[in-house]
Amino acid sequence: MLHFLHLLRETKGATAIEYGLISALIAVSAITAMQGMGNSMKKTLGNVTTNLKVG
Repeated sequence: MLHFLHLLRETKGATAIEYGLISALIAVSAITAMQGMGNSMKKTLGNVTTNLKVG
């Protein structure tokens, strides 16, 4: 019973979970931003390719 009560008072696990959630949120945000930037780059490079074609 004392071991269980000690686990309830432990805060290191909660802090680790919070850091994990924050880093997951940052990762999702970064992936979303990079996808948007990738789509923009694809469009820009497509325009460059079209305008540089000799023919």
